[in-house]
Amino acid sequence: MTSPDVSWSYTGFHMFRQWLADTEGFTLAEMRGFGGHREWSSVSTTLTPLLDHPDDDGSLTAAQCAAMLPRLEAIIDQLRPEDGDLVLQRRVDDARQLVTVMKYCLGKGVDLLFG
Repeated sequence: MTSPDVSWSYTGFHMFRQWLADTEGFTLAEMRGFGGHREWSSVSTTLTPLLDHPDDDGSLTAAQCAAMLPRLEAIIDQLRPEDGDLVLQRRVDDARQLVTVMKYCLGKGVDLLFG
């Protein structure tokens, strides 16, 4: 069996993280590392390890995945894309794929690798 995978272009991953930040009540562009000066310690979200992460390097630990899973699942459950809202449907589908990968990593006790 092969492991599940989720992949984005750089632009797609950025748009996904912008959407998650918006969902969490802040603007990604205001944050340090994304053109702004706001410190990550000023926001309260379990998604910080994903949002404040290099695009194509590093990893998330199984423990970080476990901490983020409930919030990602709650976001998915709260959002019901209306017919025709293809952008929201794409973001929710991306979140579902990410949850699948995180659950796999958690079950195997391995890091989620970026690359």
